[in-house]
Amino acid sequence: MVNSDRIELKEFQEKAELQILDLVSNKESKQIITIKSPTGSGKTVILIKFICDYIDKIDPNTAFIWLCPGKGNLEEQSKDKMQYFAPTRNTQNLFEALSNGFTKGSTTFINWELVTKKGNNALKDGERKNLFDRIAQAIREGIHFIILIDEEHSNDTPKAADIINAFSAKNIIRVSATVIKNSRAEYIEIDELDVINAGLITKAIYVNEGVDENADVSNEYNLLLDLADKKRKQIAERYKVLNKLIRPLVLIQFPNGQPETIKAVEKKLASMGYTYENGLASIWMSEDKKGLPENLAANDGEPVFLLMKQAISTGWDCPRAKILVKLREGMSETFTIQTIGRIRRMPETKHYDDDLLDFSYVYTFDEAYKQGLLSSLDKAYETRRLFLKEKCKTFSLKKELRDLDFDGLGERDVLDKIYQYYVNAYKLGKNYNDNKSRLESSGYIFGKEIIGFALKGKFAKTGELAIASPDTFISTRKKVNTHKHGLELLHSVDEIKTTISTSSDNVKTILERLFKKGGNNSKKLINLDIDDFYAFVINNVRSLKEDFRKVTANMATYTGSLIINPKVSDFHLPLQDFYRYIPDVKDEIEYLSNAYKNYTSGFAIPPVRSTSEMLFEDWCNKRDDIDWVYKNGDTGQQYFSIVYIDGLQHQWLFYADYIVLKKDGSIWIIEAKGGESYGKSKNIDIQVANKFNAFKEYAKKYNLKWGFVRDLNSKLYINNTIYVEDMKDNNWKTLESVI
Repeated sequence: MVNSDRIELKEFQEKAELQILDLVSNKESKQIITIKSPTGSGKTVILIKFICDYIDKIDPNTAFIWLCPGKGNLEEQSKDKMQYFAPTRNTQNLFEALSNGFTKGSTTFINWELVTKKGNNALKDGERKNLFDRIAQAIREGIHFIILIDEEHSNDTPKAADIINAFSAKNIIRVSATVIKNSRAEYIEIDELDVINAGLITKAIYVNEGVDENADVSNEYNLLLDLADKKRKQIAERYKVLNKLIRPLVLIQFPNGQPETIKAVEKKLASMGYTYENGLASIWMSEDKKGLPENLAANDGEPVFLLMKQAISTGWDCPRAKILVKLREGMSETFTIQTIGRIRRMPETKHYDDDLLDFSYVYTFDEAYKQGLLSSLDKAYETRRLFLKEKCKTFSLKKELRDLDFDGLGERDVLDKIYQYYVNAYKLGKNYNDNKSRLESSGYIFGKEIIGFALKGKFAKTGELAIASPDTFISTRKKVNTHKHGLELLHSVDEIKTTISTSSDNVKTILERLFKKGGNNSKKLINLDIDDFYAFVINNVRSLKEDFRKVTANMATYTGSLIINPKVSDFHLPLQDFYRYIPDVKDEIEYLSNAYKNYTSGFAIPPVRSTSEMLFEDWCNKRDDIDWVYKNGDTGQQYFSIVYIDGLQHQWLFYADYIVLKKDGSIWIIEAKGGESYGKSKNIDIQVANKFNAFKEYAKKYNLKWGFVRDLNSKLYINNTIYVEDMKDNNWKTLESVI
């Protein structure tokens, strides 16, 4: 029996455990049970109690499989916890299970990476086969399996699915802080406020305490580390006053762990008196581990600074960790807020009625925050394989592929087009000061300082950081240093180059010709010195990208003797394909007009289809004169494609949405675009006109019928003459009048 003296569940934990028991014992329940459990809510103890109660009260012939992410040795921590809370229970790891089998009443803790990670030889072919043999043996012996998937968002791969399916589990219980409710699984949610009120996690998170509006962040790392150490010392002193032997820990997180960044931080910490040698600093990265004592996670652990990457952002339990410093190594990185869970636990599972001790602290100049990755289980759709109908197997069309010998315009021509765009769009001339004023009035930023933003304030729920309102951000500034900020300039250039499909060197040259002092002045718009130029590019990445993108969206024209000859090959409808599907669709019907068997309305509704796509498929299904309709893929060599060129004569592939064969033998190729709503266009494709013209030429060449289809007031309209965005234009005609 479980050692009841060691398991004392809080009220919210008891409620959750009883909910799990009720669901797994109810034959009407769905196989999958998802549990949204905030970090620090004690999900491990809840699951241990559930295992013990299930074996004792419901089915002793059950073996539990506890799957954990590979990061942070979570499976070892979970196994140790079960041995502590339930010492009489049979616990084992994967290799012990391979030797002993899966016995009734056992709980096997498995690190995902042992069975799923590519190149990991921990589980060799013979052992992998043995794993499936052991599963089959247990099933023959009448043992039932229940699978517990901890941090379930971390592993959602085909290999993972194969392992899970092999167990033929009665129930699969998925637990994570980022689960989203969906109709295919039972759902239990533990309220984060209940966890706070129980004293298990801090009352709130304070972000960037001590950072002032318009703060000078020229020495970003120094500022953040000084603030963190000051807060650490305040917390440590307060613990002493309360006679608590708790040594607060500062986590320093690097996104990538670039050597130069780590060295800079190590040098700063050493100047503050914290080194690996004196035991006050530790580093835990996959490629570098130093100063990691066995009692690192203990309340009285010696190190007070821990350098880390993402490796311990999930699952690692260290309640004395109170402060997180998230450093940036690039331009503008996204903060994955799952890491904050590492600093939210209370070291004695209680509050002290002292905000200094009852809060956790984050210091970072990241500008974007997001929740962790979600499993595809938690998306609104699932993926299903469908097979082509016999009558569609002989159909073929010519499809186009890029001519790799053609590489668009040269650097000089690209510069000319971008220069001409700025002149026309902003009415620029040869007066640099006047040009600067015009660009400034349109939102461009000038000066010798790099402007940024940082979140500041108190947040009770971790998820609130991802939806923080603009008024919770403060501005920051730092004076340009061409040596220190060269990497930021390169990151900015790399972002901009994605819009015009050329090299970073070419983009940098174009920017210098347009905006930087020196060199040939024939295309100069503004004459910035080097510091101002650095700040201009870094501060205006979004504006520059948008304007460069508009250049590519200009009507494509051929210059000189350049002629594009797309490669041509035969296209056949794939014999089988995968489509996204929405389960549990009300009044689901089969779309008999579709080229694939068993294609239903569940494949043709939001969010897997846009409004115009959904309306078009429904329209086709109601027509008696359509033999079949095929929904094309978005990318990939197996799908139908047409080559189009952008305003800089770069080639791109365009995948038209639908191929329709009418019973009279005519072939229609249809592209569905966002329509209009309340007088505003819903089309977000900036290349729409270039695609339209390429489509028109293709259809003319092969004598095919075609059109762009858009929705307006729940009706469909088609255009195959001259592209105009305004759907009130006469070029847009009702679909019924054309097809």
